[in-house]
Amino acid sequence: MLCQFTFNNYKSYKDETVFDMQAAAITEFNESLLSNEKDWTKSFLPVSVIYGPNGGGKSNLLSALSCLVTMVVNPIVELQKSKVNVISNKQDACTPFLFNDISRQASSSFEVFFRTEGNEYRYILSSLFGKVTEECLYRRSVGGRKTATIFKRDDSVVKLGASISKRGVNINVNPKLPYLSFLAINYNFDVITEVQKWFESCIIHSYKGLNSVKGMNTAEAREAKEKLVSFLNDMGIGISDYRFDETSEQFYIAREILGKSYELDLLSESEGTIKLFGMLPVILVSLLEGRLIVIDELDTKLHPKLLRYIIMLFKNPAINKNGAQLLFTSHDLSTMKSEVFRRDEIWFAAKNDNESSEIYSLYEIRKEDNTRIKTTAAFDKQYLEGRYGADPYLANMLKWEV
Repeated sequence: MLCQFTFNNYKSYKDETVFDMQAAAITEFNESLLSNEKDWTKSFLPVSVIYGPNGGGKSNLLSALSCLVTMVVNPIVELQKSKVNVISNKQDACTPFLFNDISRQASSSFEVFFRTEGNEYRYILSSLFGKVTEECLYRRSVGGRKTATIFKRDDSVVKLGASISKRGVNINVNPKLPYLSFLAINYNFDVITEVQKWFESCIIHSYKGLNSVKGMNTAEAREAKEKLVSFLNDMGIGISDYRFDETSEQFYIAREILGKSYELDLLSESEGTIKLFGMLPVILVSLLEGRLIVIDELDTKLHPKLLRYIIMLFKNPAINKNGAQLLFTSHDLSTMKSEVFRRDEIWFAAKNDNESSEIYSLYEIRKEDNTRIKTTAAFDKQYLEGRYGADPYLANMLKWEV
């Protein structure tokens, strides 16, 4: 599971930015938190949402994570060495902050802290003009105290830790290729395989594609297909079945009306239904396999009740049994409520006076008396009033005079 993501000098973010999925010491939705039986002292969030104005940096935060994941995963996939079914149809270039003469010539840096079943890892990667300038991988057992170095890389110089320091391991690598990817492609070290699988399991999703649904036409995927139909029916999209026609390369949805089945081309449905049809399969994979799924503007074309339904799938421990996590951006304020989110699950992104984006969680905000925002507060109303920063431009619009 994702614990923390730190990055700097990437697109609209100039300074170090920390996004945290580690749960704060608050009591809201405690039953939904993710934990490990080997370490009950730490819990993690199943969901996080980022709000903010257009151009504030919401999408760029997700893009930064996507950039890191694709830099590691794409070389492995291209050489058909992946260990997990990779679901990612979005690739982001590593672009520095351009509104500063120093930063535009400096490396973009990323650090991700994540947990697997028995270990936690920190992976650091810096890139400049397509070349890796720094790279490190560290491991510690869950609940343990000692941290081991797996490898460290400074430009072209690579130093191996004890776990992979064996005769014949090549430490000469293409400057554009992450050493983690190189090791995953060429060797079978258990520690590298575990890290590789975590990166490959991250789902960077765009709802515009329907390829993920095609795979549910096989006999092996029948159970997943039945769950997808069940989810759609729960959301009010009443269907009895669907199929993919190889000849026309179109999806058809079946509905039972007065005991008779009728089929309709999926493209004849509403855009919201088409989005759900393309998105729910990967959400289902995320829940079944305990994966992190990242979706930009999840609320687009969705009714607020459907958006809430999807959020609650991840917050329901009876459904989210394998530690899946959902990270998304949204403009929908109808779900910005204490009945849906913990305060540490709500994040804001906005630009400062230097045109650099910053993020912070609702839990971090302090009122004038230095107290935190209470759970009884109307989060959506106070956000529009400008109490949370993030320049809610709708409040300014309401004050305009014609």
